[in-house]
Amino acid sequence: MISHAIPWASATFNGARHRLTIAGDDSGFDAWLAGLPEADLPLRGHLVADLAVTGRESLADQQVATIEALTVEER
Repeated sequence: MISHAIPWASATFNGARHRLTIAGDDSGFDAWLAGLPEADLPLRGHLVADLAVTGRESLADQQVATIEALTVEER
């Protein structure tokens, strides 16, 4: 897994934009990715405001996916 985060802010919220690249090697990975944008993801002190699978590719015997998320700090 490779991850990258950059600070993000609006007039009323602070948070971060995240990009994760992960790999999986079975059919469960596809199902997990399909449900991920609608999943309730608890994150202490933050809310997941937006999440999307933005890229997918096959490499040898693995599937690689890029996930982008926006988290905001709870107040």
